[in-house]
Amino acid sequence: MSNNKIALVTGGSRGLGRDMAISLSKKGLDVVITYHSNKEAAESVINEIEKYGQKGFAIPLDLTDFNGLDSFIESLSDSLTQTLGTEKIDYLINNGGFIHYANYTQATLEQFEELLNVHFKGPFFLTQKLLNQSLLNDQGGIVNISTGLARFTTPGFATYAAMKAAMETLTKYQAQELGKKGIRSNIVAPGAIETDIMGGVVRDNKEMNSLLASQTALGRVGLPDDIGSVVAFLCTDDAKWINAQRIEVSGGANL
Repeated sequence: MSNNKIALVTGGSRGLGRDMAISLSKKGLDVVITYHSNKEAAESVINEIEKYGQKGFAIPLDLTDFNGLDSFIESLSDSLTQTLGTEKIDYLINNGGFIHYANYTQATLEQFEELLNVHFKGPFFLTQKLLNQSLLNDQGGIVNISTGLARFTTPGFATYAAMKAAMETLTKYQAQELGKKGIRSNIVAPGAIETDIMGGVVRDNKEMNSLLASQTALGRVGLPDDIGSVVAFLCTDDAKWINAQRIEVSGGANL
């Protein structure tokens, strides 16, 4: 049986989620990740976690399939017992997602509903089910993920940013209502990061990268480990008195 704290990271097979999972393992946590379709990528993350002496496993999850949440919860519960010898997780990181780029006047109902499902409705009900099934330990924590775009504006991201703003408000309500269980809820808002999201535009387009770097006080765009280390910190006792906070991790973007 593991005596380590356990974190669950949705969308942990790539991008920011991958680095969050590995950063958590460096802090001595066991890690469960979810992935949408790429099992091979997910298993490579688990191999990295094990290199740091921690345990982990990966489970498929489609955050937009609400009828599948109950079977996911059942699979999670079984795997926790079999793999880690415990019944509950200590930290939930609601990270999974993608972006549709469209100016407000061109955004479609389909795009709206897909972003609503993955960035707000999915995390809302996944977290609720974990709590109601008593799978999240008291004295644990929730880390939601927002975006710098909820504070400043960049045309093309109205739908995405609005969903993240909803998560920022939900975070405060979670902190208030779950405080009696000792459960903290915070939200991390990354700035522009070099990942493969949106086809890797921030990472691979030199003009875009330079423009975003010029708008950032520290003079560069972010890297995944700029974010993962902050998320991991929030899942330790060092952060025990941080609650209901929006923590922007953007190097000082658009000040």
